[in-house]
Amino acid sequence: MARPSIKFRSLRVTPAFRDFVLDQLARLPQLRSKAMFGGIGLYSGESFFGIVAADELFFKVDHSNRAAYEAAGSEPFRPVAARPVSMSYWRVPIEVLEDPGELAAWALAAIRAAGNAAAKPKGPKKPKKAKRNAKPPLQRKRGRIAAPKKRAR
Repeated sequence: MARPSIKFRSLRVTPAFRDFVLDQLARLPQLRSKAMFGGIGLYSGESFFGIVAADELFFKVDHSNRAAYEAAGSEPFRPVAARPVSMSYWRVPIEVLEDPGELAAWALAAIRAAGNAAAKPKGPKKPKKAKRNAKPPLQRKRGRIAAPKKRAR
């Protein structure tokens, strides 16, 4: 059965928009950017807090700052246009983007949200399911390979 084709939206960023965003965020501590999938990832130190994609800016959101984005009518970042799946990055409103002081405040909240997500303990890893019809591994026994023991049922 063939997989359905997925239409990814272009994340390409124009150099002018990239430079504008980086200039607006210049007052953030340890700001750096990294190219990713045609877009740009934004970091403060080791915290990944923002995405610049398709000439839009998205910041990391959690329970502590989501209300401000919702009140501004913002929407979450969706890398695949046809899928309802969204990430925890939301579009920064244009009026915030144009005000460096306000943008810095929103960026610091996004950096805190990224830190909260990184500090959150991850659940235990699920054990891998055994493949059907998989042969058990061979066991070494005193220098020679022995067939695995059959299990009683």
